[in-house]
Amino acid sequence: MSTPREVLLATFAAALRATDPARLTRRHLPAQAPAAVLAFGKAAGPMLGAVLDRYPKLPFLGVLPQEAAGPVVDVREGPLRGELLTSAHPTPDERSVEAGRRALALAGSLGPGQELLVLVSGGGSALLCLPQGVTLAQKAAVSGDLMRAGADITALNTVRKHLSGVKGGRLAQAALAGGASVRALLLSDVVGDDPAVIASGPTVPDPTTYADALAVLDRAALGHPEVRRHLEAGLRGEWPETPSVLPGATSQVIGTNRLLLEAAARALEAQGLRTVVLGDAFTGEARDVAAQHARIIGQTPGPLALVSGGEATVTVRGPGRGGRNHEFALALALALGPQAGVWALSVGSDGVDGSAEAAGALLTPDTLTRAQVLGLDPAAALEANDSGRFFAALGDQVVTGPTGQNLNDLRVVLLPD
Repeated sequence: MSTPREVLLATFAAALRATDPARLTRRHLPAQAPAAVLAFGKAAGPMLGAVLDRYPKLPFLGVLPQEAAGPVVDVREGPLRGELLTSAHPTPDERSVEAGRRALALAGSLGPGQELLVLVSGGGSALLCLPQGVTLAQKAAVSGDLMRAGADITALNTVRKHLSGVKGGRLAQAALAGGASVRALLLSDVVGDDPAVIASGPTVPDPTTYADALAVLDRAALGHPEVRRHLEAGLRGEWPETPSVLPGATSQVIGTNRLLLEAAARALEAQGLRTVVLGDAFTGEARDVAAQHARIIGQTPGPLALVSGGEATVTVRGPGRGGRNHEFALALALALGPQAGVWALSVGSDGVDGSAEAAGALLTPDTLTRAQVLGLDPAAALEANDSGRFFAALGDQVVTGPTGQNLNDLRVVLLPD
């Protein structure tokens, strides 16, 4: 019989297999070959591989993270006509800018009757970056400050769209200007699966404005005078607004966090565990999401497996290492106390959790007891945002490396009898 640790890890692996980006992409490819394909994001390699398996002579541009995983196309052999670029994440660099220029040039090179197929996955905002009205350093600085302030992805992307020549529908706009059409297939890493938010919506009409971007900075109490000057100039009409309509461009979300959770639930049920999916819309501070889960656990009789998703945030107050999934697990341990008898898993499907070199962490019934033996202070670790080092010391990090996937977070809780 499998141990709870084995059950949790096997569930994560099964959920990733069931939502493999190449498999999801193959299901939604057009019957007719497009004129060219552009892929960018954490799942760009597998998605692009699926397209080139179907259309091996298709011109392509792929933009992948430096440490990309999955079946990446080999451009050195065969009849392939394209290019793979590596770029930076989560902080864009000059490679991101060059990738943005190349993507915009590809879109603008197409003419009437031609279709550009765009494959989008989470992480694309950093990998494809073309600052407009500000420098790369200024854009990176305001993005970093917004993340540290706990801004959610919608707020963050509202600002990024209005500092970019490629986001907020501008990529599709470049193709449409030449008479081409755009078909985008998207893997969602955002709560609500809004195509306008995924990777800052480069192929999608933008419902936000320069005024909305300024309001985000105001709510976060951030200065950044150079950024504000550009946004205010846009508000006065000195810079064009992001397009609110894009006739000739379509976007289809082909993978979601809900699919990941359903795959995890099937894996748990296949192991004989009664399972309840709590939902895919959990947001807010990781420690608050943990407190919410602790209340649900306290009111729910076992044996039972609880599955949830969404994306929490962390307001960074200390110098530690970790991310939202590590912080959730640590906060849940403290909220439940040492007698709960609960096993839990909290991981990012992309294999990377914040500044920790792991997907997330495992919570065991003796997490707090073992921490005490090792002289670890869980409350102090939580306060210092040092949950990554805490779980590393316990040997309870979940280390996968980049998975080539990005369908947001997965949490599984095993309740005892």
